[in-house]
Amino acid sequence: MNRQSVINRVLLGLAGLVLLGGGLLVLAGGFDIYNRWHLTPPAGWPLTSSHTVLLTTADRTRWSDEGWWWPVVIAALSVLVLLALWWLLSQLRAPRPGQTAIGGTHPADGVELNDRALSDALAADARQLPGVQEAHVRMTGRPSHPRSRINLTIAPDSQPGPILQALSEGPLTRARQATGWTQLPTQTRLQTRHRKPHRAE
Repeated sequence: MNRQSVINRVLLGLAGLVLLGGGLLVLAGGFDIYNRWHLTPPAGWPLTSSHTVLLTTADRTRWSDEGWWWPVVIAALSVLVLLALWWLLSQLRAPRPGQTAIGGTHPADGVELNDRALSDALAADARQLPGVQEAHVRMTGRPSHPRSRINLTIAPDSQPGPILQALSEGPLTRARQATGWTQLPTQTRLQTRHRKPHRAE
């Protein structure tokens, strides 16, 4: 499980506990459970019976006449919106495999490979291909299903077909053999210094 999944599960778990606890307290007050079952409500909890409300008129308008109230409310809501947008954008980014077991073995019994190390090795191998001027590689996907994205800058007089074939038969094949993977789905982006980029799967 990668770090992003852990953070998501922790945040969702905490939010679920807060909503569940608050909902149970509201239901307990609304159904008058405290009086029926002779229970003691939480200290300071306003909703203790079906005849009370969660927020009274005095509570709702207590600070509204203060000059600092609305700026603080707007700032707090803005921070919440920004945090929500940051979390949403982080979900849209392609996941990275992180640590991947070599040869398909269990991490406890085998060797793990860092995705950055594999990216650097694959990029260095791709730079040695004829007609390739620059190469950048990014590993994506899950540890059990890794994928790669390769950006190649080729010479203006190079042909994309032979370069793609050499990439498949050379660096990508060697990467699969070195890691023991049966397949490594790859998206390759070719571009020249003065031409628009072309994509190939």
